Amino acid sequence: MNSWINLTALWKIVVIGLLMGAGLPALFAVGLRALVPRGGTADPAQAGAEAGTGATTSPALLGKLIAALCFAAILAAMAWGIYSIVHNS
Repeated sequence: MNSWINLTALWKIVVIGLLMGAGLPALFAVGLRALVPRGGTADPAQAGAEAGTGATTSPALLGKLIAALCFAAILAAMAWGIYSIVHNS
């Protein structure tokens, strides 16, 4: 097609950019959402009123496990990126 544009390299850059640029923040959001206890409220006024009563709920074990997996995947992606930069330059 055109010798100036390497379409294979361009395709790889776009896919990796989308996965790392949008996928990792989305995965982080899923991890944070998994840590929210069930029955939690989105209204800060109600949350402040409930906080004074001493009735606190913790996230379920499954939520903690999902959050840990999400955060571990993010840390692994960060480590892979640092490794790639250091060893390929």
